[in-house]
Amino acid sequence: MVCADIIIDISHGNLDKSFQYLVPEWMQEQIRPGMVVTVPFGKGNCLRKGYVIGLGTQTDYDPHKLKEIQGLASGEETTESRLIELAAWMRERYGSTMIQALKTVLPIREKVKSKEKRYICLNTDRTAAEALLQKLRGGRAKARARFLEALLEKGTMEYSEAAEYGAGKAVLDFFEKEEIIRIRYEEITRTAVTQALTAPGDRCALTDEQRQAADAAAREWKKEKPRPVLLYGVTGSGKTQVYMELIDQVLQEGKQAIVLIPEIALTYQTVRRFYGRFGDRVSILNSRMSQGERYDQFKMAKKGAVQVMVGPRSALFTPFPRLGLIIVDEEHEPTYKSENSPRFHAVETAVRRAEMEGAGVLLGSATPSVETFFKVRSGEYAMVRLTGRYGESRLPEVSVVDLREELKAGNRSVLSRELKRDMESRLQKKEQVMLFLNRRGYAGFVSCRSCGEVIKCPHCDVSLSEHNNGKLICHYCGYEVRKPEVCPVCGSPYIGGFKAGTQQVEQVIRKNFPGVRVLRMDYDTTRKKGSYEKILSAFARQEADILVGTQMIVKGHDFPMVTLVGVLAADLSLNAGDYHSAERTFQLLTQAVGRAGRGVREGKAVIQTYHPEHYSIQTAACQDYEAFYEEEMAYREMMDYPPSSHMLAVLGACTEESLLKEAMEYVERFVRRIYPGEDLHVIGPAPASIGKMKDVYKRVLYLKHREYSLLVSVRERLERYIEVNSGFRKIYIQYDFS
Repeated sequence: MVCADIIIDISHGNLDKSFQYLVPEWMQEQIRPGMVVTVPFGKGNCLRKGYVIGLGTQTDYDPHKLKEIQGLASGEETTESRLIELAAWMRERYGSTMIQALKTVLPIREKVKSKEKRYICLNTDRTAAEALLQKLRGGRAKARARFLEALLEKGTMEYSEAAEYGAGKAVLDFFEKEEIIRIRYEEITRTAVTQALTAPGDRCALTDEQRQAADAAAREWKKEKPRPVLLYGVTGSGKTQVYMELIDQVLQEGKQAIVLIPEIALTYQTVRRFYGRFGDRVSILNSRMSQGERYDQFKMAKKGAVQVMVGPRSALFTPFPRLGLIIVDEEHEPTYKSENSPRFHAVETAVRRAEMEGAGVLLGSATPSVETFFKVRSGEYAMVRLTGRYGESRLPEVSVVDLREELKAGNRSVLSRELKRDMESRLQKKEQVMLFLNRRGYAGFVSCRSCGEVIKCPHCDVSLSEHNNGKLICHYCGYEVRKPEVCPVCGSPYIGGFKAGTQQVEQVIRKNFPGVRVLRMDYDTTRKKGSYEKILSAFARQEADILVGTQMIVKGHDFPMVTLVGVLAADLSLNAGDYHSAERTFQLLTQAVGRAGRGVREGKAVIQTYHPEHYSIQTAACQDYEAFYEEEMAYREMMDYPPSSHMLAVLGACTEESLLKEAMEYVERFVRRIYPGEDLHVIGPAPASIGKMKDVYKRVLYLKHREYSLLVSVRERLERYIEVNSGFRKIYIQYDFS
């Protein structure tokens, strides 16, 4: 007996409601999730279309009472059916419920009220209306007469205008009842592309190297077994122009393209370039948009009103009917990994969707992820290269400053002596400077100089950050408290903050360079809708001399007048406490260095660090990715970290610390019992990097093995074990593959 879970109506409100049907024998070999079938539904058993979301051999009902699927909807493969099939793959690969996967891939169906505009139209011949107007003028109905006179003059008016002539609901109801007028409704599509993003652009001619890269990628996708293509190009090599050339080819074939970007901060410049080339065929998605705006963009994509969608990882599920190309820009960025279940990776999921739709995949980066480059080396992915910068620009000179030497020389400022001299020189020449700091807030942690006590959030087990209003704030849950005058543990008055925030850097700049125009771009200055565009466009128009910011300023932006980039604390990310820390540091530094000298003027980057000898800093200064890759892979292989092995994190969360600890120990014992082999490395369970957040405790168990399929098998058995054991009812479990 094979049963199918079927959704009759795909709407967000009904995704949780599926119905079980028996699969007839003749259909059992060919049925799969995503297929459109016809089923008898309701008391009258009228035939309805439904979508298969799951298959199994167990049912909670009497099998004799289950209805049977009547047939396959002939030749019917819809956009929704392909997305449902993708959701089934995500559920299998990443571990989640099918409902969670469906709600991830079918955002188009969220119920959002349509935005409408109402118009009042004359609904009778003009002669009859004029006769009625003469009659009304002779009576007491002055408001009716004024309104009808205005309508005869205009022919059509907006509904809101009627009030200007004293026509309220009663007046309009009278004319509508007499069939003198009719109300016309016009649905308004919420536009996502603002005026600031629609500047016309020039179509740049491709260099020979860019043309060869575009042609090589296109040839790869025409092969019998096409592979994803990595476009590996140095910063400033013109990867975006190659993207646009390949999109142009896809649009000429009558197909559509999705362009994934790692975060909202890149939307402004990316969309300006794409809109300049493709006009209103481009639309955008991001998390700052309202549900109505998002709904309308998906609806326009499905109808074919737009052909190019730009956005972060959620844009991957745009319901294009003829998808031809998926581009993942800055493919190495960690933001492509979802933090919610299913914890999918947008790169892997893009590759899977492209396989299903017969589309090409292009991954672009100057610093590819170690996992992606490993797949290139193994032949799973193809690669094309851009080795030189576009136009006349050259890679910047890079200087590494040892902050230990600065301290010995008595310089306690966040600006090294070399960086300060270079800033003075560039500002005198009316050039622009970018200063990158991987922190936010006025200060980092507040600690006691006597006993070492760090003031922490009582709910999240993280240090509180000091802000310039004298408050300590938790950047996870928002808890805040006044900064104490003395240490709460030892009573010492020597308590203060580690001042390394963007606000403090801004103050240092204003003190050292009076009159300089400074913009700050971090989480606190970009909370409001449109704030990214406002800050970046102002800097692009040279309304500021210096841009200070966190990671969001070093990714993908192109400002020709920026000739100096200062990295104020290069090694903060080296202490992140996970195996990606060296890779993240290399990528950030390479991207930061790449912001300098993108115009005709020569650029320079100054990297300030306490670890100038570290290989990630040395190779970033040389812009030598392959040297970094060799060092990093040697470390990964020695420690059995991905991509040399696969890793599964079992993440447990609970409001009761002792219950969580006991439950995760049961998980560890179960894993060791079902797979006692020594080639499965089990680490933990231990508190997560943030062991407590919003009064919820978190613990993690890591499993490492060379075979991905074995980890999937362990996860499936673990899911069943947790499902049948009542002791796990209060424990929230997630699975995260890497």
